[in-house]
Amino acid sequence: MSKSWASTLRLPKSTFPPRPLSQFRSEYLRRSADDFYKWQSSNDSRPEFTLHDGPPYANGGLHAGHALNKILKDMINRVKVQQGYRIRYRPGWDCHGLPIEMKAVGTSGGKGMTPVEIRKAARQLASTTVLEQMEGFRSYGVMGDWDARWTTMDPDFEVRQLRLFKQMVRRGLIYRKSKPVYWSPSSRTALAEAELEYNENHVSMAAYVRYPIIGGPSLDGFTGQLYAIIWTTTPWTLPANKAIAIHEDLDYAVIAVNGSAYLTAVSRLETVKALFPEQEPQVIVASIKGSELLGSQYKNRLQGVNSAPQPIIHADFVSADSGTGLVHIAPGHGFEDYEACAQLGIDAFAPIDDEGNFTREAFPDDPKKLTEASSILKGGSKAVLALIEDDVLQSAKYKHKYPYDWRTKQPVVMRSTAQWFADVGSIKDDALNALKDVKFVPSSGRNRLESFVVGRSEWCISRQRAWGVPIPALYDANGDAVVTEESVDHIISVIQQRGIDAWFSDAADEPAWVAPSLKGSYRRGTDTMDVWFDSGSSWTESKGQADVYLEGSDQHRGWFQSSLLSYVAAQRAESDPVSQSQPMSPFKTLITHGFTLDHTGKKMSKSIGNTITPGQIMDGTLLPPIKVRGKAKVAGAAPTYEALGPDALRLWAASSEYTKDVAIGQAVLKSVHTVLVKYRTIIKMLTGSMHESARTAPTTTLDHIALIQLRDVMAEVEKAFAAHEFYKAFSALNRWVANDLSAFYLEAMKDRLYCGDGGGVLEPIFLGFLRMLSPMTPLLVEEAWDHRPEYIKADSSIPHPLYTPYDAPVHSRAPSPIGEASLRKDLPVLMSVQGAVKAALEKGRAAKVLGSSLQSSVIVTTEDQAVAGVVAKYGEELEAMFVVSSVQTNMEVPGQVEWRYDEVFEVNGAKGTVSVLPPNEHKCPRCWRYIAPKEETLCGRCDDVVASLEE
Repeated sequence: MSKSWASTLRLPKSTFPPRPLSQFRSEYLRRSADDFYKWQSSNDSRPEFTLHDGPPYANGGLHAGHALNKILKDMINRVKVQQGYRIRYRPGWDCHGLPIEMKAVGTSGGKGMTPVEIRKAARQLASTTVLEQMEGFRSYGVMGDWDARWTTMDPDFEVRQLRLFKQMVRRGLIYRKSKPVYWSPSSRTALAEAELEYNENHVSMAAYVRYPIIGGPSLDGFTGQLYAIIWTTTPWTLPANKAIAIHEDLDYAVIAVNGSAYLTAVSRLETVKALFPEQEPQVIVASIKGSELLGSQYKNRLQGVNSAPQPIIHADFVSADSGTGLVHIAPGHGFEDYEACAQLGIDAFAPIDDEGNFTREAFPDDPKKLTEASSILKGGSKAVLALIEDDVLQSAKYKHKYPYDWRTKQPVVMRSTAQWFADVGSIKDDALNALKDVKFVPSSGRNRLESFVVGRSEWCISRQRAWGVPIPALYDANGDAVVTEESVDHIISVIQQRGIDAWFSDAADEPAWVAPSLKGSYRRGTDTMDVWFDSGSSWTESKGQADVYLEGSDQHRGWFQSSLLSYVAAQRAESDPVSQSQPMSPFKTLITHGFTLDHTGKKMSKSIGNTITPGQIMDGTLLPPIKVRGKAKVAGAAPTYEALGPDALRLWAASSEYTKDVAIGQAVLKSVHTVLVKYRTIIKMLTGSMHESARTAPTTTLDHIALIQLRDVMAEVEKAFAAHEFYKAFSALNRWVANDLSAFYLEAMKDRLYCGDGGGVLEPIFLGFLRMLSPMTPLLVEEAWDHRPEYIKADSSIPHPLYTPYDAPVHSRAPSPIGEASLRKDLPVLMSVQGAVKAALEKGRAAKVLGSSLQSSVIVTTEDQAVAGVVAKYGEELEAMFVVSSVQTNMEVPGQVEWRYDEVFEVNGAKGTVSVLPPNEHKCPRCWRYIAPKEETLCGRCDDVVASLEE
């Protein structure tokens, strides 16, 4: 019986588990996040780096998009710590607004609640949600100053916001006027553009309607009534009609049908003729310029039998591409309509209430016919058309793109109401100039943000809700608003004394809120500020300009824009108008990420049922359960899942090319799990194979190649980290792990580790590996560090990888005697030959004549002297490098062998051949290399090692 040599081998011994143990997760979270943040923040000698948190909305649970956002921020912060910075990261929350108010009202008794009761319920709901979301974020390993977190409902935040409002009042940027705004009947409040989403499949009632013209163009020989025909997709706005618009440069025509005449654009004649399918319309005026129609009038019967005639006006936006070339103008229900009428002194008129019901003014001759009808969006159009049935030429359903309230998912309308606005037009150029020095990631973000700023002239900042920061306006007995720097300053002082809820609980005319300089009686307003003004004021929490803002791409029209505009407005309010110094942006770098989509590319939605929670990724339940086999299988037992914890979630975020939309599903997570398990396998081998003796053992060419590859990948990862391109760092790290470390170095090192001197450069590889992993998987790094060998634990000169500067040396080994430059020059040859050896070995395995690569010898032949010289230079080390029993160069390949497999290689234009053959020597029973002089005899190296062990 052959002797067993197992006791003489150095087999890996590691306590590192193959999967993370759940009982240690909270400990690793604390150490890698909370303790780490405290350590770095206490180092005052470091320059400060601030990533200002775009506040998530405190309404509901967390989803995959939240996780992507917070983990990206955390990785940026951790990279900056590695670069020698002291980071400042105070997480924040957006806590006011309609969704929270609606949810609070719904869970606290519904309608009938007073503003004070609503605010109390909303604050409690938001406070609870903040705590729940905070625990979720912390469970992802996100570090920050959680105890110093801020919310937009904090008293000090609200005061800073009101002071910003006061600054804008001082600059003359705040005003109140009546004009059309987006109005949500379902929410009963005005909305900003950023609070809309568009439904591509909205169905409206479209109609062609005629109006009798009075004093129009003369029609020789025709004595019938001349009508203007308009086409509208919002018949419910016809009671608010104040004009009909034409374009003065368009050509118009008149057709006669059954004794009546109809005016239309020449290019729309065929469309209009089709409205009379059973008639034969005749053109009686072939062409008349639009300019000749100006001054004509018409009657709107919905305004009452005694109403005054209304004008036909010019508007630049009228075209002949659709409709009739004549446009129904309701200045109370449209931006362009309002602008066209304002120039002519025509007042806006919007006879609907907050909930979208008609008011008495909609049909003064018989108000009940509309006030008792359905609301404007639920049959109101049909009700209006029924009143003027004989003037409706055609009506039909019409599918088109239409704005919806993004919170209630219900249609919105345009409605003229008295609202508060911020003048954006006067600071637009300053805002654009402030962006000149900003770095955008991706670069396309610049054009997107600039386009939103350019396209905006004013910002409706008032909302008709209870849960928010009040607009500090007073109203006199005539209803005129008073907002001055002095009045706002006084209101702020009262809020600081009484609390902001007193604004809603005190009597409406409580004199304490009125500045001493104001005489007479005043009442407080009930409007609150747009939540974008809230979150857009959050830069007041930071110390000056933030280094980075990072949010989803939808924030170009939301938080990015509101932050920029308010920041620039504040600068202009404080600066000398004469000096006009260069304005600054609140951010130096602006990073945007895409949306999280399901595996089919669809947006995640609860209604569709395709949402994925971060918890599912961490506990592994998104993937199939672990298959239990044999005796471990218990009938009826609950399934077990591979829970890889926060590292799985973080690695998914790191692997995502986040500047685009990010897909997530089983296939993606399976790939992430595979990588993470590979990392753990590598760490287990490293922690079990490192020996203190390796520090003084001689280094080989293989070791120096491994160190070169380590330096190269660390440099590549560092560059990707610096550019916030974590997916590139992830990709580079994986290539190194799979190709250089696992398939090359560790495979080649097994003989030396198990059977030889146990040398090598595993320690620097271990330290470098953990350093690269630190921003992405800090819990894994903390866990691996816990399981490092005892000799490293005892060495105080080796700092924790999380706390180590990225560019600190990972080893102090002597350089290669060949020289790094020379070795780098030779590497392509060595790796090309190694690749050919592996390919030839695979041929032998496929033919089932070869198992272990050690069962082979290799002959390398080439006519190129340079290649031959390189191979010969490293001849003594090639057996270990290629994991074969022997390597010879330019030796004649034997003709008679049991088997042989060849592979051609090419490097720098030179070719060669690798031949894999059976070995000439015998198998060493200890190391299994075929270099022993005879059967059951140790090779020379193993004989020496065993002898040393017996001494």
